Amino acid sequence: MARKDYTPKQPAATDNPFASLSGLSDLPAGPDEPVPPEEAGAESAGAMKSAPLRVLIDRKQRRGKEATIVTGFEGPEEDLQALGKKLKVACGVGGSVKNGEIIIQGNQRDRVVEELLYLGYTDVKKSGG
Repeated sequence: MARKDYTPKQPAATDNPFASLSGLSDLPAGPDEPVPPEEAGAESAGAMKSAPLRVLIDRKQRRGKEATIVTGFEGPEEDLQALGKKLKVACGVGGSVKNGEIIIQGNQRDRVVEELLYLGYTDVKKSGG
């Protein structure tokens, strides 16, 4: 029995969804210079990144369980909440933000310091031993 030829009898489909975009070559050029960020926002973000952050391990009032605490953050509460969320996700644990401090469950001090340095915070130190 002879094998059947399964090659398509019609040419390949030419329905290209981007074909209609080929006539867009005469678009206006973008801006010559990049748009600078807001001056106040850039200064405050730089000041926050240079604030001295201390990372310590605490067991007080936690029934012997360890918690990593980040203190010394200066800036809006929203930024503190966002940083706390980033640190919790990076460590893969729970935690909270209370009284201007970020509390991460467990002994995550080395990982938190590493993540803060990665995020651009320059003055980060381990505290308490």
